[in-house]
Amino acid sequence: MFNNDREQAFAKAALALMSGAGVMATPDNFELFYAYASGENPAIAQVMGALIDNKTPFTPELLADLRLRCLSGARAAVAMESVGGNMGTLIDDVLSKLESSARDAANYKNTLSAATGQLGGERSPADLRKLVDGLIAATRAMEQRTKSLEGELQASSQQVTDLRCKLDDVRKESMTDPLTNIANRKAFDEAVCAAVAAIAKEGEEVSLLMCDIDFFKNFNDSWGHQTGDQVLRLVASCLAENVKGRDTAARYGGEEFAVLLRGVGLDAATRVADQIRSTVEVRRLVKKSTGEVLGTITLSIGVAQFAPGEAVDTVIRRADACLYGAKHAGRNLVINQDDARMAALETTAA
Repeated sequence: MFNNDREQAFAKAALALMSGAGVMATPDNFELFYAYASGENPAIAQVMGALIDNKTPFTPELLADLRLRCLSGARAAVAMESVGGNMGTLIDDVLSKLESSARDAANYKNTLSAATGQLGGERSPADLRKLVDGLIAATRAMEQRTKSLEGELQASSQQVTDLRCKLDDVRKESMTDPLTNIANRKAFDEAVCAAVAAIAKEGEEVSLLMCDIDFFKNFNDSWGHQTGDQVLRLVASCLAENVKGRDTAARYGGEEFAVLLRGVGLDAATRVADQIRSTVEVRRLVKKSTGEVLGTITLSIGVAQFAPGEAVDTVIRRADACLYGAKHAGRNLVINQDDARMAALETTAA
């Protein structure tokens, strides 16, 4: 669940760390230190933690390298720039080949036109033979150049296919949460936009689940961030097991996840939510090195359905309110927007 006080605390911690390390407060540097302060990126937490402990100077080169290695957005930008440069070179090469082919075709046409002019009047057999031999040679040369161009264009076509695959990989990476390997917030936002369009155009039913891990901080405090990361991955796998087709399971932020269900009304979405809750509840978190059972993971889930023409923020707030209701009612629960407990909660809040 979004917590403004928590986010502000992370931001203040990030700025304090930057100041202590003598790092200039730029947006890129803040993104890096905020990711470290929030603990949401395990790669940054491990690498930067060691650098801070060893009092290693954060030079501009080191900061740039950290962003490239640890932040998927930075990696995607570099990859996109590389693919774009390769694509530009490939296009220039193809255009050059086509221009050369056009010149060859024009020269061949001129050769044919000249031969046509020479056919007029009396010609000796030797002259005719020489003319025909010239035309045959020109034709064969043109055939060879055409065949060579065909092969070069086929190779270029394969290069385009390879670059397209790389672009697909870059896009997939930019849409995937690196820790849990499910959709990230950006992918979720795009899925919501597509769902809202389907609601407006086709009247499709769409529901939203907001899920939060109960007492997640206890796992981090008791067993460390690596165990916390294991919890996040386990929950993400449970979500992925229970969604299908056009549904989207995403890491929304921190220990909160969102699930977008297409073609699913409130009642069915509530059943899916309870299935997810049950799937998580029966899992056991085990320490790999010792086989020790560290505890049971539970989820609280809020469920809301989109109404035609309704703003996305309104639905998210309603699902978040249901999630808060599930937490308030005892956790490890699913509450939807029509649940009587929500009315009781609103009365208590008033």
